[in-house]
Amino acid sequence: MLEKKHEMIRKLAREFAEAELAPRAAEVDETGVYSDEALALIRKSKFHAVTIPKKYGGCGGDYRSAAIVVEEFSRKCATSATPLMPNSLSGAPLMYFGNEQQKQKYLRGMAEGTMIGAFGITEPGAGSDTAAITTTADKDGDYYILNGRKCFITNGPICDFITVFAKTDVNARGVSGISAFIVESGWEGFSRGKIEDKLGIRGSKTCDIIMENVRVPKENLLGREGEGFKICMATLDSGRITVASQGLGIAQGALDEAIKYTKERIQFGKPISKLQNTQFEIAEMSTKVECGRLLVYQAAWMKDMGQNITTKAAMAKYYCGDLCNDIAYRSLQLHGGYGFMKDYPIERIYRDARIVSIYEGTSEIQKVVIAGNILGK
Repeated sequence: MLEKKHEMIRKLAREFAEAELAPRAAEVDETGVYSDEALALIRKSKFHAVTIPKKYGGCGGDYRSAAIVVEEFSRKCATSATPLMPNSLSGAPLMYFGNEQQKQKYLRGMAEGTMIGAFGITEPGAGSDTAAITTTADKDGDYYILNGRKCFITNGPICDFITVFAKTDVNARGVSGISAFIVESGWEGFSRGKIEDKLGIRGSKTCDIIMENVRVPKENLLGREGEGFKICMATLDSGRITVASQGLGIAQGALDEAIKYTKERIQFGKPISKLQNTQFEIAEMSTKVECGRLLVYQAAWMKDMGQNITTKAAMAKYYCGDLCNDIAYRSLQLHGGYGFMKDYPIERIYRDARIVSIYEGTSEIQKVVIAGNILGK
């Protein structure tokens, strides 16, 4: 599934993560601030724009390359991989459904680092139930008037634009009346809620987005009216590969810490890595991580081959969401009391892992998707 170029990308991403991201990880977690310097380094190296076509200033890479970058970044600092995921969420709708004018402005802006995007579907009363969104978009001549509130928006505090999903037909049944819009943060009526104080990936900024009579030009409609749900689902399919890659990287990082610690920790006159219980734990953890890696790479390969990825992306996201939590738990347990202290990276990794089985569709939703495609709806 992987080619020589992918291993070259891995080498570059790993070296970058070890040199630039790992030394900052503890400080980012402690302060909740992801430095402009670190983000500038990511942008300079184009790691944030792997899949954006060269025509719009990106690398023109495939999804296997993007998965590898996110994996390697997450291995050292999960927060550092998070800026790449909104690029997937806000970039994917533009790549798949945007017109040339929209791509030249917003996609190029992201690739060149002059714009930060976000993705807005979740609302206080509508998380997994997309049909329950209440944000509205009323046609008014050459504009749509948007009103509503989105919550848990990654990059919300710093975004220059956000892909917003709103109802253009409130009388339509289910999700058929939902449309997608590109909304700029500088427009009148656009505001942000408080920055959330989170358990993990603390350097990634999250807040609510409030829209009060925001006038959105009709040229900022993404796709056609009523295509919002289709746009959302296609975006989430791709995004789930990225989140699965993050979970895989977190799991690998936790395993790395377990291996390192158990070789150093002396008990009963020898390193605890010599104890059979420890060896069995490491063997199980390593096998599970490798299974997750194969699932992620298969889904990414299928995406690159133009195949339907809905089921495989859901499987990868579901498995790696549980995987990183399991491996982080086991690694912390092997650290004993030291794992509970902030002096060791596993404490941060343990907290970072928890979000992976929640955002971009909970593990329970992934199982709904998987079962629906296998058994039929």
